[in-house]
Amino acid sequence: MARVAVFSAGSWGTAFGLVLADAGNEVRLHARREDVCANINDKHENPDYFPGIELPAAVRATTNADEALDGAEFVVLSVPSQSLRDNLTGWSPLIAEDAVFLSLMKGVELGTTKRMSEVIAEVTGAGPDRIAVVSGPNLAKEIAQREPAASVVACEDEDVAHRIQALCHSRAFRPYRSTDVLGCELGGAYKNVVGLCVGMAVGLGFGDNTTASVITRGLAETARLAMKLGADPLTLMGLAGLGDLVATCSSPLSRNRTFGEKLGQGMTTEEIYATTKQVAEGAKSCSSILQLARDNGVDAPIAEHVDAVVRGEISARDMMDAFIARDTKAERD
Repeated sequence: MARVAVFSAGSWGTAFGLVLADAGNEVRLHARREDVCANINDKHENPDYFPGIELPAAVRATTNADEALDGAEFVVLSVPSQSLRDNLTGWSPLIAEDAVFLSLMKGVELGTTKRMSEVIAEVTGAGPDRIAVVSGPNLAKEIAQREPAASVVACEDEDVAHRIQALCHSRAFRPYRSTDVLGCELGGAYKNVVGLCVGMAVGLGFGDNTTASVITRGLAETARLAMKLGADPLTLMGLAGLGDLVATCSSPLSRNRTFGEKLGQGMTTEEIYATTKQVAEGAKSCSSILQLARDNGVDAPIAEHVDAVVRGEISARDMMDAFIARDTKAERD
């Protein structure tokens, strides 16, 4: 049994904390609100996200970062990607020098175009043997309901990946391991942008031919960038690539697909933000992903057009028309 600190007590942080507890670990969730902690500690429930789902007794919550980190061998980070740097700067001095970081986040930092593992390394000074990521088709509500699911644990140090596999292998959650941190992170970040695009198509009333086309071309776009940066193309065919992409683009539980549907129905980005408390990472990260692609000379029409819709420069209908009007080419170009 290990002691694990999980930042934060949102939907994915809570669900993954449940997985860790089911696997036999002691879990401390860091929450910002006392009422959230009271519900988790006294009622074993996080009603803001999972009403009616009982959390294991091994999951406890606190608003005190020092208390959450006390004795923690692993530090799980599940905050919105664009707030990671500021949050981690404050927490870093409290973290044990040999603790392993586990990123659940799927985004690319605005301004720097850094992946989350790169931000963790820069802020904490941790080496690649102390930074791992989890990525896969892991819709939080289904994980919390203990529906069977699989994911990828990636760390450049395979021994550490083995340790994390054991940490989160529960009766309903099966982790595979990889050393391709880059591929797993890019697959996880890019699928949010593609999910927005699919959501827009659904919001416009288009059917399965359109959504399948967007998913497939989105995977090709993701693979172009990932391979240019040195990722293993097979990673994009696996759980952290195709698996996560299919779940995000197919499920109404996906925040990014839902956000895209609202854009397709004519709502503005500001109107959508005003009606939801959950973060759609694709809407926050699409401009940084587009910049990363441009910096590396990679053609990224989906990221480009999704970013334009999110910014309010074009409509979702304009985006779909622009995809069809693009010059034709060979499929593998």
